[in-house]
Amino acid sequence: MTDEIWARDEVESPCVKVCVMHPAEGLCLGCWRTLDEIAAWGTMPAAERRALVAALPDRAERVKARRRGGRAARVPRP
Repeated sequence: MTDEIWARDEVESPCVKVCVMHPAEGLCLGCWRTLDEIAAWGTMPAAERRALVAALPDRAERVKARRRGGRAARVPRP
């Protein structure tokens, strides 16, 4: 018996188990997918999965973290 029996041409899920949805953009901050894409992943064809995974890095630009603490958040004193 060889390991070829168990070899599959499946696209790995981009999930990194940081499941927090950005309220304005509707993207998961861990994998950059939408809720609809996450829900459809199990039934999505391999070609569609590959296309989605290829598009994810560009989505990170849509959700730039803005620093809220530190000096930038301080209110100027009168």
